[in-house]
Amino acid sequence: MTNNVIVVQDIPINISIENEEDYICITDIAKVKIGKSKIDDIIRNWLRNRSTLEFLGTWEKIYNLNFKPAEFDGFIRESGLHTFTLSVTEWVEKTNAKGIYVKRGKYGGTYAHKDIAFEFASAISPVFKLYLIKEFQRLKNLESNNIQWSAKRLLTKNNYLIHTDAIKNYILPNNDYYKNKKWLKYAEEADILNVIIFNTTAKEWRKLNPELSKTSNIRDFGTINELTVLSNLETHNAELIKEGLTKEERFDRLSQIAKYQLNILNKAEEVNQLSI
Repeated sequence: MTNNVIVVQDIPINISIENEEDYICITDIAKVKIGKSKIDDIIRNWLRNRSTLEFLGTWEKIYNLNFKPAEFDGFIRESGLHTFTLSVTEWVEKTNAKGIYVKRGKYGGTYAHKDIAFEFASAISPVFKLYLIKEFQRLKNLESNNIQWSAKRLLTKNNYLIHTDAIKNYILPNNDYYKNKKWLKYAEEADILNVIIFNTTAKEWRKLNPELSKTSNIRDFGTINELTVLSNLETHNAELIKEGLTKEERFDRLSQIAKYQLNILNKAEEVNQLSI
């Protein structure tokens, strides 16, 4: 479970991610009407409305296999009465709903699935809803870009354990860290791949980019194709180490593999761009 915050017309709106779904704090949205009514009353009045209940019930029937339609029908029958009241807690407990809930503690408030939260925003202010959707989409775009960056970094790490384990077991058996400086061996093996892909070592890159190296490393600036091949080379290098090839032999073999794979990926990328 994670939380994000967007600001819509100067109002901070909390967003909670539950089971990979976005739930927006409608308590925050209700602040648009602050001063006119209490926030709890705003949500209660919205919830007791028949059209709201029909919307919530339909959403639950579509997405919630454990929803209790009989209890829902009871609320629908009562919704026309002036004496009818309904709280979020009562709605959830009686119908086993999952589209809306109350969160306690930090970031507390009433949260609703984004579909329901946008519906609530419509009832509060159609104009505010438009700005809410705009800011929400901006957040999703930022998250998408971050996921792409994370995927690139993950590609370089997928086979790292295999790679370092091979170095440890086949190049540095039973060596002492301080006496034999085995960390240098790890750095040298990594730089074999760095030179093949980036035409420079990590150390040389840091010298040339002192400011960037404070927060990044050479692999952060690789293309997705380069990082894909780099990940593949880690596996290949591990196998070549097991076979007992020298660094020179492995460098030549891995260079050929990298050239071949990069050529294929780059050509495929060009074709995809032409087809867009």
